[in-house]
Amino acid sequence: MKQKTMCKQQAFTRIELIVVILILLFFVMAAFLIPRFGKATTWSAGVDRISCVNNLKEIGTAYRLWAGDNGDRTPAEQTVAKGGWGDFLANADQGAICWTNYIIMQNELGQSPKLVLCPEDERQAAFNFTNGFDNTHVSYFVGVSANDAHPQSVQGGDRNLGPGTKPDPDYGFSPKGGKGNDLAIPTNSLASPVSWSLRMHSGGKRTGAGNILLADGSAQQTTSANFRQTWLSHAEPTTNWPAGHIPASPSIRLIFP
Repeated sequence: MKQKTMCKQQAFTRIELIVVILILLFFVMAAFLIPRFGKATTWSAGVDRISCVNNLKEIGTAYRLWAGDNGDRTPAEQTVAKGGWGDFLANADQGAICWTNYIIMQNELGQSPKLVLCPEDERQAAFNFTNGFDNTHVSYFVGVSANDAHPQSVQGGDRNLGPGTKPDPDYGFSPKGGKGNDLAIPTNSLASPVSWSLRMHSGGKRTGAGNILLADGSAQQTTSANFRQTWLSHAEPTTNWPAGHIPASPSIRLIFP
C-alpha cells in the first residue's frame, strides 16, 4: 500500500512578512504624497479649493464673532480707538496694510495664520500673527464696506482677481512683494470688468475661477462671469470713500494684500 504524501502548509517567514509590510507602507505613502506633489491633477486641485472655501468660512465666522464684541462692526468699519482700522481707511491707497484686518481678528481666527492662506497660493503661511506677519502671508482681499445689513455684500475672496475679461497670467490686482492694492471695483461689470487670474483655482480654465466670502458668512465658488453677473452686480456699493477718491460709478472698495 502506497503511503500518501502529506503537504505541510507553511506560514510566512519573518523576511516575507517584512516585505509585505514594506509594500503596504509604500502604497499608503504613495496615496498620501502623490496628491501633494501633483497639484496639477483635477483631484488635488479640487481638494485644495475645498480647503480654501473652508478657510473663507472660518474667516466669515471670525468676522461675526469680532463684530459681536465690537458694536456689530467689522474691523474695517470700527475706529482704531475701539480696536479696528477704520481710521486708516479714511485715506486712499491702504493696500499695504491689508494684513491689519486679519491681525486684529487673530483671537477669533484661533491664532491660526494658516486660515488666511490658500493652499493653492505660492505664498507661505506665517508661523504666528506677531513675528513678521504681513501681506506676503495673506491670500484673501478685504471688502471694507461689507456688513450684516447687506448679507450678500462681498466681504472677501481670493486675491488673484484682476482687470478685464481675459485672465491675467499672474495674480491680477495683488502685486508681488506684498505691496497690496486699494481699488474701486464698479458693480456694473460692463464699466470695468474683472476676472480671476490663471493662478490658484482657475485650474487651466481660460475664463478663470475663484472663491468669495459674503457678509452673511457663506463662501461661494464662482467663475469670473458668474462673479461679474451675479455677485458683483448685486453688491451693495461702498459709500464711505476717502475724500477726493469717490468713483464715477457705483463701486465696492476692495483691499488686496
